[in-house]
Amino acid sequence: MDTWQRRTVGYVAGLTVLAFAFAGGYNVALRVFEGETQPFYRSLQFIVETFTATGYGSESPWQSPEMNVFVIVADFVGVISIFLALPVLLFPLFEEAISTTVPTAVDDLTGHVVVCSLSPRGETLITELESQDVPYVVVEPDREAATEHYEDGYTVVHADPQSVGGLQRAGLPDARAIVADDSDDVNTSVVLTAKEVAEDVQAISVVNEPDRARYHELAGADAVLSPRPLLGESLAAKVTAGVSTDLGDAVEVGEDFEIAEFPVHRGSDLVGRTIADSGIREETGANVIGAWFRGRFESPPPPEETLGAGTVLLATGHESQLGALREMTQADARSVGRGETVVAGYGEVGQTAAEALSTAGIPYTVLDERDVPGVDVAGDATEPDALRQAGIENVRTVILALPDDTATEVATLVARDLEPDVEIVARAEATENVQKTYRAGADYVLSLATVSGRMLASTILEETVVSLDTQIEVVRTSAHGLVGKTLGEADVRFRTGCTVVGVERDGTVRTDLGPDFRIERGDELVVAGTDDGTNRFMELLG
Repeated sequence: MDTWQRRTVGYVAGLTVLAFAFAGGYNVALRVFEGETQPFYRSLQFIVETFTATGYGSESPWQSPEMNVFVIVADFVGVISIFLALPVLLFPLFEEAISTTVPTAVDDLTGHVVVCSLSPRGETLITELESQDVPYVVVEPDREAATEHYEDGYTVVHADPQSVGGLQRAGLPDARAIVADDSDDVNTSVVLTAKEVAEDVQAISVVNEPDRARYHELAGADAVLSPRPLLGESLAAKVTAGVSTDLGDAVEVGEDFEIAEFPVHRGSDLVGRTIADSGIREETGANVIGAWFRGRFESPPPPEETLGAGTVLLATGHESQLGALREMTQADARSVGRGETVVAGYGEVGQTAAEALSTAGIPYTVLDERDVPGVDVAGDATEPDALRQAGIENVRTVILALPDDTATEVATLVARDLEPDVEIVARAEATENVQKTYRAGADYVLSLATVSGRMLASTILEETVVSLDTQIEVVRTSAHGLVGKTLGEADVRFRTGCTVVGVERDGTVRTDLGPDFRIERGDELVVAGTDDGTNRFMELLG
């Protein structure tokens, strides 16, 4: 019995008791004040007529003041009782009748992915699934959230993912995988239920606290993903890249041929120069195939575009060539007299970033609201005094590892105002907030939702995502839509915004790709681009 039904039964029962009580009182009042007697059913009829405002007939007028007062009270009680039914019973009934009806089960759906429930990383995963025509269903226990997702165009089932019936109605026995994407406790419960419903279906659980991963595995999860440490390592890598020539974050495409991102650091000789005048190709031999300009990706980058602090170059080449490009993007040692880092936020991401900096031998100061072991300065990163106390005037980089995007945006504005030349590397929880953080003044922003969604997609899909923690997604995949065509005829960059950086054929990776290179059946392509670009590539050509 739902809430509306319980309210209705309670109201009817209460109204019945009230009507009988007033009918008895009316019978007594007639005898005492009017000197009349009548059967009880006549008094009950009068009370019903009073409560429903249908008239009194032969019962009126009354002679005594006491009787008139009793009738007045009955009038008020009756009207109030009836009008109470409108907001409590009738309005919800009308709202339910005209509101969106969210499905409670799926029909004829096989090979799909069951997502419990929908988070920003789940939205990234669904985008990847849709690009490869893989069906999905979101299982959402909250009616309002389910309605909102349904109206946004998602395939949704309003059911409890922790119940056997809920997962059965989501078609789990016919699914290819289930993703538990809620709190750690809920996720373990979902995995336990999933294994009871369909033991052979792949169960993937997202763990928020890495030390809880063991319990997800004991629950039966086939894969336990922990995206926060990876994000922390990636943010720290943008700092260590400024003082090291190591290409540890490069993606290997073929033998001695790699693709990597290169943030242009403040103080680099490249700042203020255009792509055409940068001399990158002439001095390093590396090929810049794309670039991020304040959150806007261009592939290929316009030759007249000016490089600024925070521009992220995407380049391919041999290890020695990429090493030379990294040196060009680093700050001139003569222009940088400080090398310490402030890590704002000491959650899982911040702790991992601090550990990576420590391993690289880079001094850092940790700022967090909590005064716990590992925190050097207890304070709010959105407050200027706290950043000053952390020594922002004497550092080269600030890593914002805050769990709240609004706080990250404010902290970016404050840090940029205090130190216009400091480098700001920031974490964003939701992909949609990345651009706002850039606008606030950050030099490099990476979204947790992007990293998490790529990890999930890489686990579920046959497509191999070979770069999980970069601005650019690099995938290794077949492309049936390109078989028999040359790269020039396919015009991949124009159609998708992606670049084909390598082709694996007969176990050998070819990287010397010109416009006349023809794709053959069985070829595996290494494609680089934004998440939207690689999804578009899969939709059109995969």
